[in-house]
Amino acid sequence: MASLKLSPINARRWRNFRANSRGFWSLWVFLILFVLSLFAEFIANDSPLLVKYDGGYYVPVLKAYPETTFGGDFETEAKYRDQFVRDLIREKDGWILWTPIRYSYRTINYDLGRPAPSPPSGENLLGTDDQGRDVMARLIYGFRISVLFGLVLTVLSSVIGVIAGAVQGYFGGKTDLIFQRFIEVWSGLPTLYLLIILASVVQPNFWWLLGIMLLFSWMALVGVVRAEFLRARNFGYVRAARALGVSDISIMFRHLLPNAMVATLTMMPFILNGSITTLTALDFLGFGLPPGSPSLGELLAQGKTNIQAPWLGITAFAVLAVMLSLLIFIGEAVRDAFDPRKIFK
Repeated sequence: MASLKLSPINARRWRNFRANSRGFWSLWVFLILFVLSLFAEFIANDSPLLVKYDGGYYVPVLKAYPETTFGGDFETEAKYRDQFVRDLIREKDGWILWTPIRYSYRTINYDLGRPAPSPPSGENLLGTDDQGRDVMARLIYGFRISVLFGLVLTVLSSVIGVIAGAVQGYFGGKTDLIFQRFIEVWSGLPTLYLLIILASVVQPNFWWLLGIMLLFSWMALVGVVRAEFLRARNFGYVRAARALGVSDISIMFRHLLPNAMVATLTMMPFILNGSITTLTALDFLGFGLPPGSPSLGELLAQGKTNIQAPWLGITAFAVLAVMLSLLIFIGEAVRDAFDPRKIFK
């Protein structure tokens, strides 16, 4: 049904994508995991989904309620894991509906009964880290922030890379020469070391770190877009458009860009893969997201430091390996979908 609404070429592309069963099912698995992670607060949280108290209903997962709401003495936010607060709710014939995991990524379990990190148990299915925080909760939140960071960085770097490659390839000549020399110098810089130096100057947050990495990640697409524009800039329809007085901007982005988007779409899953890997590496080295942020790299670093707690490194590595493998399989399927030899055979 979906293929009937597509143009013949796009229908063939979709057919080729589905023919790569590994990539097709990887896309579904990745989307399911990503969508679930977007609702991490409803899966892993130290605030309940729903509370009934004295005939009223409250949604702590969405709104913070002071302890006085439930008959307590303090105006601060109620701590639902506190036995005192739970007793207050039960006294009014109330009940609490918890999330599947009763810990947020920042919640510390003070009832471990042994020094942290603690091994997997019925309370903490994948154990706790060296601060007593639930590993499974941190993996869910860490997966979400890694993918969101990678997606934003991939989109922004692709936009900049496509524009730079389009200008360079369309105008050619001195413009192309100057751009090429600049890119050769810029790409020759030790990227990871510069990222570490820049990240050590200030305490990076999500957006600051995104801006630092964007300084270098945009070069991934410049070469392929430049090559496509160089190839097509002297085609007959381009010359005809110039003769009719069509502006360069219109020719570049209305007539030539759609051809270059094939290479762009093919490379995007691999760019996303590289973005996530770079963020993980920076977090592992301690130059990434702020301390306390849910991070796969930070869990890997804890696994390295706490060799007596193998569940830390193993679980973080497993999540990272699955995520990156799914993206590679998706990228291979996208590459097959846009392969002209398979589209026009």
